[in-house]
Amino acid sequence: MSLDKIIWAIGAVVAIIFAFVSFEMAGLILAILGLVCGFFIKGDHRRAVILAAIFLAVGGASALGAIPTVGTYLTAIFSNYGAVLSAASLMVIVMATAERLIPGMSSE
Repeated sequence: MSLDKIIWAIGAVVAIIFAFVSFEMAGLILAILGLVCGFFIKGDHRRAVILAAIFLAVGGASALGAIPTVGTYLTAIFSNYGAVLSAASLMVIVMATAERLIPGMSSE
């Protein structure tokens, strides 16, 4: 398993854990994990990550909230994962901007 897949797996697991455990620095940890994850996104996956972040941020995370008993947990999980994806999207935007401004820098 490559380093980028391990980091994405850690981001997903931490998003799930923070859905059940309350922690004061949870938002900071999710943001840092998202930024690190975003650093490893290759050019062909960037658009998908940005679209997923937008979808979860505008309400997609709460789509399963109506399911009895587990809906609130699913909403919390996808909200947390949306935070990871949003931070990853910010890193993608910064990297894409740098690639356009710095000669020789590529997304490969």
